[in-house]
Amino acid sequence: MDTRKLPIGIQDFEDIRKGQYIYVDKTEYIYNLVHMGKPYFLSRPRRFGKSLFLSTLRCYFEGKKDLFKGLKIEELEKDNTDAWQEYPVFYFDFNKKNFKTETALEEVLIAHLSEWETVYGDEYSDRPIEERFQKLLVKAVETIGRNAVVLVDEYDKPLLEAGDNERLEHNKAVFKGFFSTLKSYDRYLKFVFLTGVTKFSKVSIFSDLNQLRDISLLPEYSGICGITEDEMISTFAPEIEAFAVSEEIGKEECLLELKKMYDGYHFSYDSVGVYNPFSVLNALQDKHFNMYWFSTGTPTFLIEKLKTSGFDAKKITSGDLYASENVLTDYRYDNPDPIPLFYQTGYLTITGYDKKYRSYQLNYPNDEVKYGFLESLAPMFLNNESELDPLDIRSFGRDIDSGNIDGLRDRFTALFARIPYPSDEKQIEYNFQNVIYIVFMLLGQYTKAEVHSSKGRADCIVETDGFVYIFEFKRDKSAEEALKQIEDMGYARSYAADTRQLIKIGVNFDSKERTVNGWVVCK
Repeated sequence: MDTRKLPIGIQDFEDIRKGQYIYVDKTEYIYNLVHMGKPYFLSRPRRFGKSLFLSTLRCYFEGKKDLFKGLKIEELEKDNTDAWQEYPVFYFDFNKKNFKTETALEEVLIAHLSEWETVYGDEYSDRPIEERFQKLLVKAVETIGRNAVVLVDEYDKPLLEAGDNERLEHNKAVFKGFFSTLKSYDRYLKFVFLTGVTKFSKVSIFSDLNQLRDISLLPEYSGICGITEDEMISTFAPEIEAFAVSEEIGKEECLLELKKMYDGYHFSYDSVGVYNPFSVLNALQDKHFNMYWFSTGTPTFLIEKLKTSGFDAKKITSGDLYASENVLTDYRYDNPDPIPLFYQTGYLTITGYDKKYRSYQLNYPNDEVKYGFLESLAPMFLNNESELDPLDIRSFGRDIDSGNIDGLRDRFTALFARIPYPSDEKQIEYNFQNVIYIVFMLLGQYTKAEVHSSKGRADCIVETDGFVYIFEFKRDKSAEEALKQIEDMGYARSYAADTRQLIKIGVNFDSKERTVNGWVVCK
């Protein structure tokens, strides 16, 4: 097989087409958007193809027909005599700047304006930036003879990176003054499209531009960014086959592993799953399963948000996490609820919909996000100053695979010794429960580990080829009491006919001594 070029990290449509990189055809979405409306907003997680989509829009409105040869839009526009005209395009890119300095946003806007003033004239360059933009719109329309197109890439980056509330309010005010032009000068506009990771609730850019159509949760646009399974199979069949050969597995098994690792994003209540494009392209290129998307940015602000909110991480995988559409789109800097931010940044996705209560069920989209996020959570509940690293999940897994009960006890003893103990009793219990949850959830990468929180099931059940472990954990009680609960509640009943060795373990943790002071095993 001839090696084909995968567009990893390439966000420019023209570069992809001229460089003969593989392109997943999204041009039908462009056709529908252009012919059905004018002002749009789209929210998608980072590295999900928003910039590439805007670049494709830019090339379309610049009339670069040759770049679209063989794509869907070429056929769709074949009878449209008004297609492939050149429009004045104002493309705002907020990706390349660090916005923690006081005037960073104004500097980006001025740089864009100065570039366009070299084309349309700079006689108004001494005016305020919003007035300069207004004059440029009018002059561009007069010069080209067609209305202008405004494309805004990652509008929210100056807001997410503001650093403090004062700078955030400043940047919001700048946006209000500058982009209010889009509403008052609507008669000069052909098309407007804004993208971002988040939709900041009550931000002036949205309250003033109330005509913007938010397509983020609409089923017909759920696949506008990312890669659907049909697109995976039709576009990357040779790469999947080569990956399967490298892994020494069948093609179907390889596709299943790719799906578990990188698929699962749903951007409406009734849509097909979408693969993370950045991760899946890297995996196909390297022929290796890795946490590509997650490793590109440590979600420090997410972890801090979770920490300050007191949100129970176990709730994510419980099946009981629901949010209304208003909640999902309500990201505010001062909002104590982390769910809108977690969803909009891609760490949660839609997995179901309750029509009666009009609420969305949420969960991790795939294994990359689930295990990457859990690993990031661990330091939040552990004392990072310890040189010992008992949170080596592979070592836990090896002990469980081999039936090394003493090794497991030693690892839990060392692990619990790292839990910080504030004076607040509730916080101690919160840390204790979450450490147990994280360890067993991470074990799910290597074993069938279940974490339960209901009274009718054990705290944790771990299944391997040779063993079934049933754990019950107590704090400041006794291991015997924990083991008795396993027996009294019949947690092992469903494994009565199982040929694997059944091991029941009651554990007690002494919060004052910070140690496991009870460990009772029944085989």
